[in-house]
Amino acid sequence: MIAETVARVERSRHPNFREGDWVLAPSGWQAYAVSRGQGIAKLPPQIGSPSHALGVLGMPGFTAFIGLLDIGKPRPRETVVVAAATGAVGSMVGQIAKLKGCRAVGIAGGADKCAWGLDALKFDACIDHHSQDFAVKLAAACPNGVDVYYENVGGKVFRAVMPLLNAHARIPVCGLISQYNEAGAADARGIGARVDAQILVKRLALRGFIISDGFEHRRADFLDSMSGWLREGKIKYREDVVEGLENAPSAFLGLLAGRNFGKLVVRVSADA
Repeated sequence: MIAETVARVERSRHPNFREGDWVLAPSGWQAYAVSRGQGIAKLPPQIGSPSHALGVLGMPGFTAFIGLLDIGKPRPRETVVVAAATGAVGSMVGQIAKLKGCRAVGIAGGADKCAWGLDALKFDACIDHHSQDFAVKLAAACPNGVDVYYENVGGKVFRAVMPLLNAHARIPVCGLISQYNEAGAADARGIGARVDAQILVKRLALRGFIISDGFEHRRADFLDSMSGWLREGKIKYREDVVEGLENAPSAFLGLLAGRNFGKLVVRVSADA
């Protein structure tokens, strides 16, 4: 099973790595790995905790930073809506939007997550997508419509946001987690027809992206900005830690079901 891993070098005959170095490696779900050094990166000095390289200062944080600022291009006083708003990506998106002077509206699953979005992340509103009147509450939280919708869920959440999109709204799409296990296509066809009409009538800019494609030139700017916001207390970050590699499968299934609260990490070694 593929996965990024924060690892400690136990033995080394490579000139660029010493025993005890902390590295980011594509090691997957295993306790130990052997490498010739390809694809291995030492953790940058901005890392306060090694696990941050998997979250706020790693791929999820970078995805939030690029998707919002380079694709969403929010302007002060605009409304930014983000799905999965208390997750590793969504929580960063909403907080960066606030730092850029926007109104940030989060969408999360459950009262506890929404309360954390309001109290800790300082979103202007956070709507529980499990509530029966979800679409009504979302519309009330966006009285001036939606200028940027950061999409990583799809499904009913996207359907509720779509009528609220303003002309020339921007939609960065980095995931569609609600659809990963869906086998049927009938509902998707209906959604597609409505989206097609909205794209034309509202002149929407909708762009899917994968962070590994063509954004590496922005990594230094990201690390400098995000590490500075962390030091200054402007960014709050939460991890959901699962103990033991043997629990990785159940943790992964919980992620797909939305049971995690914050960035989900599996601690392989208790003495890390």
